[in-house]
Amino acid sequence: MTVQRMDNVGIVVSDLDAAVAFFTELGLELEGKAQTEGPWVDQCVGLEGVVCDVAMMRTPDGSGRFELAQYQSPVAQPGPHNPPHNIVGMHRVMFTVDDIDEVLTRLRPHGGEVVGTVVQFQDTYKLCYVRGPEGIILGLAQQLT
Repeated sequence: MTVQRMDNVGIVVSDLDAAVAFFTELGLELEGKAQTEGPWVDQCVGLEGVVCDVAMMRTPDGSGRFELAQYQSPVAQPGPHNPPHNIVGMHRVMFTVDDIDEVLTRLRPHGGEVVGTVVQFQDTYKLCYVRGPEGIILGLAQQLT
């Protein structure tokens, strides 16, 4: 059996509203919010007494989704503050955008910070990594040709 598709990427946050605002500003659309709890959630995630607020965000073309989760119980544990990208198990998600500079201008008021610098790869892409809420690292790519 093979994978049929990637359904979503799940990210735990401590401030769901701020994360939704950041990803909305990036261009994702809020698909819906819900609260999950009960034995099936506990069993699935391997925790006890889970109460979790969830917001599902989707890309404008509908091909990708983010599940943002804020745990009410048990309280989420903070990770290291702004770890570098070369930590084993560290993740980043890449988005293609029309104009990196314009996107960065919109994300800065929501806490978006360029990790290094905006670079150009050959004559094909402008690229950068952006650290968003909760230290989430996103890649942005602007196709030039």
